Amino acid sequence: MKLIIIFFLVVIIFFSCSQEEPAKMEAFSTQAFAFDLGDTWEVNASTRVKGFKQTEEENKFFAALTYDIDLVIPEGDTLKSLISRVQEKEDTERINEIPLETQFELDSTYSIGEYKIIFNIKDPGTELTATSAVSFSLSDE
Repeated sequence: MKLIIIFFLVVIIFFSCSQEEPAKMEAFSTQAFAFDLGDTWEVNASTRVKGFKQTEEENKFFAALTYDIDLVIPEGDTLKSLISRVQEKEDTERINEIPLETQFELDSTYSIGEYKIIFNIKDPGTELTATSAVSFSLSDE
Protein backbone atom coordinates (compact mmCIF):
# COMPACT_ATOMS: atom_id res chain seq x y z
CA MET A 1 0.00 0.00 0.00
CA LYS A 2 2.85 2.37 0.85
CA LEU A 3 4.37 1.66 -2.54
CA ILE A 4 1.16 2.69 -4.33
CA ILE A 5 0.94 5.95 -2.36
CA ILE A 6 4.59 6.77 -3.08
CA PHE A 7 4.05 5.98 -6.75
CA PHE A 8 1.05 8.35 -6.98
CA LEU A 9 2.94 11.10 -5.16
CA VAL A 10 5.87 10.78 -7.56
CA VAL A 11 3.52 10.88 -10.57
CA ILE A 12 1.70 13.96 -9.22
CA ILE A 13 4.97 15.77 -8.53
CA PHE A 14 6.34 14.83 -11.95
CA PHE A 15 3.31 16.11 -13.85
CA SER A 16 2.93 19.26 -11.77
CA CYS A 17 6.58 20.20 -12.31
CA SER A 18 6.70 19.31 -15.99
CA GLN A 19 3.82 21.54 -17.08
CA GLU A 20 5.10 24.72 -18.62
CA GLU A 21 3.31 27.97 -17.98
CA PRO A 22 1.51 29.21 -21.04
CA ALA A 23 3.52 31.73 -23.01
CA LYS A 24 2.60 35.34 -22.44
CA MET A 25 3.68 38.22 -24.61
CA GLU A 26 3.95 41.56 -22.83
CA ALA A 27 4.32 45.17 -23.98
CA PHE A 28 5.91 47.61 -21.52
CA SER A 29 7.60 51.02 -21.18
CA THR A 30 5.16 52.66 -23.57
CA GLN A 31 5.72 56.37 -24.22
CA ALA A 32 4.27 59.03 -26.52
CA PHE A 33 4.78 62.76 -27.03
CA ALA A 34 3.96 65.39 -29.63
CA PHE A 35 5.99 68.30 -31.02
CA ASP A 36 4.26 71.44 -32.30
CA LEU A 37 5.64 72.11 -35.79
CA GLY A 38 3.48 75.18 -36.39
CA ASP A 39 0.65 74.00 -38.62
CA THR A 40 1.09 70.28 -37.78
CA TRP A 41 2.06 68.06 -34.87
CA GLU A 42 4.72 65.37 -35.00
CA VAL A 43 3.83 62.43 -32.75
CA ASN A 44 6.45 59.94 -31.58
CA ALA A 45 5.51 56.76 -29.71
CA SER A 46 7.36 53.65 -28.60
CA THR A 47 6.95 50.49 -26.59
CA ARG A 48 9.01 47.39 -25.86
CA VAL A 49 7.82 43.78 -26.20
CA LYS A 50 8.95 40.51 -24.63
CA GLY A 51 7.62 36.96 -24.64
CA PHE A 52 7.49 36.44 -28.40
CA LYS A 53 8.58 33.40 -30.40
CA GLN A 54 12.01 33.33 -31.98
CA THR A 55 13.75 30.81 -34.16
CA GLU A 56 17.41 29.89 -34.37
CA GLU A 57 19.20 29.05 -37.59
CA GLU A 58 22.95 28.87 -38.13
CA ASN A 59 23.72 30.56 -34.78
CA LYS A 60 21.35 33.47 -35.49
CA PHE A 61 18.08 34.28 -33.77
CA PHE A 62 15.10 35.63 -35.70
CA ALA A 63 11.84 37.17 -34.47
CA ALA A 64 9.02 39.12 -36.09
CA LEU A 65 6.07 41.10 -34.74
CA THR A 66 3.22 42.87 -36.48
CA TYR A 67 1.54 45.88 -34.95
CA ASP A 68 -1.19 48.41 -35.57
CA ILE A 69 -1.50 51.83 -34.00
CA ASP A 70 -4.95 53.07 -32.99
CA LEU A 71 -5.47 56.71 -32.03
CA VAL A 72 -8.19 57.77 -29.59
CA ILE A 73 -9.05 61.43 -30.10
CA PRO A 74 -10.36 63.80 -27.38
CA GLU A 75 -13.98 63.31 -28.50
CA GLY A 76 -13.63 59.59 -27.70
CA ASP A 77 -13.63 58.25 -31.27
CA THR A 78 -10.96 55.71 -32.21
CA LEU A 79 -9.09 55.85 -35.50
CA LYS A 80 -8.35 52.15 -36.07
CA SER A 81 -5.10 50.97 -37.69
CA LEU A 82 -3.80 54.47 -38.29
CA ILE A 83 -0.44 52.78 -38.90
CA SER A 84 0.34 49.09 -39.57
CA ARG A 85 3.87 47.72 -39.54
CA VAL A 86 6.00 44.60 -39.32
CA GLN A 87 9.10 44.62 -37.11
CA GLU A 88 11.70 41.95 -37.77
CA LYS A 89 14.80 41.41 -35.67
CA GLU A 90 17.89 39.28 -36.17
CA ASP A 91 20.73 38.84 -33.69
CA THR A 92 23.57 36.49 -32.87
CA GLU A 93 22.26 36.21 -29.28
CA ARG A 94 18.83 35.31 -27.94
CA ILE A 95 16.48 38.29 -28.35
CA ASN A 96 15.00 39.32 -24.99
CA GLU A 97 12.89 42.24 -26.20
CA ILE A 98 12.03 44.15 -29.34
CA PRO A 99 11.49 47.92 -29.41
CA LEU A 100 8.57 49.16 -31.52
CA GLU A 101 8.52 52.79 -32.63
CA THR A 102 6.23 54.95 -34.68
CA GLN A 103 6.24 58.53 -35.89
CA PHE A 104 3.44 60.36 -37.70
CA GLU A 105 1.98 63.82 -38.23
CA LEU A 106 -1.38 65.21 -37.22
CA ASP A 107 -2.54 68.15 -39.30
CA SER A 108 -4.43 71.26 -38.20
CA THR A 109 -7.78 69.42 -38.25
CA TYR A 110 -6.78 67.74 -34.96
CA SER A 111 -7.82 69.81 -31.94
CA ILE A 112 -5.97 70.62 -28.74
CA GLY A 113 -6.66 67.96 -26.11
CA GLU A 114 -5.82 64.59 -24.63
CA TYR A 115 -5.11 61.73 -27.07
CA LYS A 116 -4.29 58.07 -26.56
CA ILE A 117 -2.13 55.78 -28.68
CA ILE A 118 -2.86 52.05 -28.54
CA PHE A 119 -0.27 49.51 -29.72
CA ASN A 120 -2.00 46.29 -30.89
CA ILE A 121 0.82 43.76 -31.22
CA LYS A 122 0.73 40.23 -32.64
CA ASP A 123 3.33 37.49 -32.84
CA PRO A 124 2.61 35.72 -36.15
CA GLY A 125 4.58 32.68 -34.99
CA THR A 126 2.36 31.95 -31.99
CA GLU A 127 -0.74 34.11 -32.56
CA LEU A 128 -0.07 35.67 -29.12
CA THR A 129 -1.17 39.27 -28.75
CA ALA A 130 -0.40 42.18 -26.47
CA THR A 131 -1.86 45.65 -26.13
CA SER A 132 -0.36 48.74 -24.61
CA ALA A 133 -1.75 52.26 -24.41
CA VAL A 134 -0.41 55.64 -23.43
CA SER A 135 -1.83 59.17 -23.40
CA PHE A 136 -0.30 62.37 -24.73
CA SER A 137 -1.52 65.93 -25.14
CA LEU A 138 -1.69 68.46 -27.91
CA SER A 139 -1.51 71.81 -26.17
CA ASP A 140 -0.66 75.46 -26.84
CA GLU A 141 2.03 75.41 -24.14
